[in-house]
Amino acid sequence: MNARVNPIKRSYLLLEDWFNVSFGSGWNPLYHLGTLTFFFFWVVLVSGIYLFVFFDTSTAGAYASVEYLTHEQWYIGGVMRSLHRYASDAAVITILLHMFREFALDRYRGIRWFSWFTGVPTLWFVITLGITGYWLVWDELGLYVAIYSAQLMDTLPVVSGSMARDFLSGQLTDRLFTLMAFLHLLGQPVLLVIALWIHVKRLSHVEVTAPRGLAIGSLLALLVLSLLAPATSHGPADLDKVPMVLNLDWFYLNIYPLLDKWTAGQVWMLTTGVTLLLMILPWLPPKKTGPAAEVHLDQCNGCGQCAQDCPFDAITVQARSDGARWPSEVVVNPDQCAACGICVGSCHSSNPFRRSQKTLETGIDMPQYPIDEIRNRVDTALAQLAGNTKIMVFGCNNAVDVAALQTPDTAVLSLFCAGMLPPTLVEYALKQGTDGVLITGCRSGDCYYRYGNIWLDQRFSGLRKPILRQRAERDRIRVFRAAVTDAARLDRELVAFRETVAALDSAREAPNAQA
Repeated sequence: MNARVNPIKRSYLLLEDWFNVSFGSGWNPLYHLGTLTFFFFWVVLVSGIYLFVFFDTSTAGAYASVEYLTHEQWYIGGVMRSLHRYASDAAVITILLHMFREFALDRYRGIRWFSWFTGVPTLWFVITLGITGYWLVWDELGLYVAIYSAQLMDTLPVVSGSMARDFLSGQLTDRLFTLMAFLHLLGQPVLLVIALWIHVKRLSHVEVTAPRGLAIGSLLALLVLSLLAPATSHGPADLDKVPMVLNLDWFYLNIYPLLDKWTAGQVWMLTTGVTLLLMILPWLPPKKTGPAAEVHLDQCNGCGQCAQDCPFDAITVQARSDGARWPSEVVVNPDQCAACGICVGSCHSSNPFRRSQKTLETGIDMPQYPIDEIRNRVDTALAQLAGNTKIMVFGCNNAVDVAALQTPDTAVLSLFCAGMLPPTLVEYALKQGTDGVLITGCRSGDCYYRYGNIWLDQRFSGLRKPILRQRAERDRIRVFRAAVTDAARLDRELVAFRETVAALDSAREAPNAQA
């Protein structure tokens, strides 16, 4: 399987692995690109509020007020300006990395189309917010941005086609400048917040706070950069003078040099075309998600644990409809179900020890891979094991391929997600004759279905229901996370685990031999 991994995905996972070695999985910035973006937005907001206190929203006073902050008040105002600039750039970097990551790991199609589709235009709000920010400085670069922005706006049919005339010598008033200040300080941020809310609307348990250590480290890096290379202005805007050199911010102003060679209409065609192409990527080609989870009310007591665990907000708790004694039931929205099976691992009825029914039924199940079939496959696999140290391996379809681990003394079973594994199934495998259970799946903090490995860890540690019971032999259970490029590591881990289990068996047999 590893040989067939998409080369883009393989390259990205190797980069991610390097970051894991450098930062650890808990602080790997590639696992927290979304929360880092929110953190940078907070830095931009706080620094922007401070700058606004001293900012003069007029063409005559804007440049002077920014220069005062930069040079006269460099110890606070200058640092704040630099933080504002570099945090804005950092936000674009994390957004672009986030988009590339989702694309490389194929997390933009299927049920995830909505987040991708709404996320692409969100980048437009960020870019236009930065453009108006450069405009407000009202230096030579600000004038350059203003003139070319006016040319772009005049091309649109909804604009009267007169904005560029405002920049003729002697005709520019404070009215347009004040409008830009309003858009940058209030209008665009509000639109950005709305866009971000829509972007995450179909997700549950959305994290907006970066790990404290990562946030502190990022802020310190921005402060050091602000002190070593403070943001400064060009010369003051002069409508009668053509600047010879402009230092562009390529994160925000990358399309403006094209206007020296292309018409505004051609630039619009390019940017609009790229945006539309990115937005339709989830259907080039589309991804089949699989049948949605099904609720079996005769086995459901309406506890709502599956609704709490669903990463895509596809399950809701509603009033009971079948007259049963429980007040609630769960309902699945098939349009939002990712078919990950995490809800199966959440259900208390997914208990393989239940032998009262010929067929094991649970409150919520995956029709294409029901819990009864999973139990039967475990029974079959365990019955075929031979050898002194027998191991059962539970894997994940989106992580390393566990099929290669199959040997006479090692049985394997792959699930849609590690979070699909009921804790009782692990205990069941140990009771049915296996000597140890190894569970693998996506790398820590990087579950394909967002929270599968997190919920699994919490269930095993007793922090989330259904829990792994205390009587389970935890020394015989091991969790080792492995991406598709980590097959060799998993092989070594299996060998080490087998030795650990063999030592446990020897320690158990020793007293019996002495007796």
